[in-house]
Amino acid sequence: MQFTLKTITGFALALCAGAAVAQDIRIAHIYSKTGALEAYAKQTQTGLLMGLEYATNGTMAVNGRKLVVIDKDDQGKPDVGKSQLASAFADDKADIAIGPTSSGVALALLPVAEEYKKILLVEPAVADSITGDKWNRYIFRTGRNSSQDAISNAVALDKAGVSIATLAQDYAFGRDGVKAFKDALKNAKIVHEEYLPTSTTDFTAGAQRLFDSLKDKPGRKIIFIIWAGAGNPFKIADLDPKRYGIEIATGGNILPAMASYKNFPGMEGATYYYFGIPKNRVNEWLVAEHYKKFKTPPDFFTAGGMSAGIAVVEALKKTGGATATEKLITAMEGMSFESPKGKMTFRKEDHQAMQAMYHFKIKVDPAFAWGVPELVREIKIEEMNIPIRNKR
Repeated sequence: MQFTLKTITGFALALCAGAAVAQDIRIAHIYSKTGALEAYAKQTQTGLLMGLEYATNGTMAVNGRKLVVIDKDDQGKPDVGKSQLASAFADDKADIAIGPTSSGVALALLPVAEEYKKILLVEPAVADSITGDKWNRYIFRTGRNSSQDAISNAVALDKAGVSIATLAQDYAFGRDGVKAFKDALKNAKIVHEEYLPTSTTDFTAGAQRLFDSLKDKPGRKIIFIIWAGAGNPFKIADLDPKRYGIEIATGGNILPAMASYKNFPGMEGATYYYFGIPKNRVNEWLVAEHYKKFKTPPDFFTAGGMSAGIAVVEALKKTGGATATEKLITAMEGMSFESPKGKMTFRKEDHQAMQAMYHFKIKVDPAFAWGVPELVREIKIEEMNIPIRNKR
């Protein structure tokens, strides 16, 4: 067979086209592999890989393009995270990034995504400002925001005649969380806000200020705790707030942290996820596969990581495997996808994933090492008026 220049050129072009189609899709995962939020980060990473596996039916590829996950440790430090994301985009040629764990780190990453004009899918950092006044069009979030946490918890606690004091960490997660919670309350009254360093281990002084703010109030009195990572603020129960008629309330958390909840049977709150609550095929797969692989149930942040993985794959399916940022933005704005919590939808205005939350009451079951959040009711997307806080 004779090969003309035209034939050879045609083969070369075909090979180049094939190489372009087969090129890996590079996903950078920026998360706190080390640091105070390491436990959360590990769950997110596990969930992300399981989400990619689930959404690709085990192929780890979309339209013939292999998915490659590049791990980056931000150490829970904003400056490190900023450097790692820039490196992921500039040096590792990441097509899209997912993370981080910390709200403080996330706020440092937002302008990097804008500078490189690449999508950062935020999971699980919570602060409202991420999809609020610090947001830019390259930011999407599968994780819930502080308003979703706050409004769902207000459903459980917002009653007339209730006095509430808040205990939170003195950084973006805690302050945004309290602000959103206050904004969501219509009937109950906030009488005190206590902010403590993220490194706090001795809560005695803070607890005393909380007790003093509530002890003489009439009616129901509640300390509402917003806390993440190290330290155990529930130790304030050792100081006997019940002598003043004071209750403890909080949202959901990872299973090890919920061991403390066993001391509070009947405690109410709202959670993002607990493996025994959602009834859908995605969650059934996650629970079964997680037990198979790890002999334990999936946890709070595992579900979030899986949601992020599914969202990325569904967006890539819509673009036919194309990773051009503008194509992905077009695909993702308004996109609905199935998650372990059921349907999520990226709101067009701020790219926040709208999602259900769960009102729970703690039950003590000797079969479990943690307080079990029994479902009171699902708080549906339509029931939560989540503010649009960006300046788009």
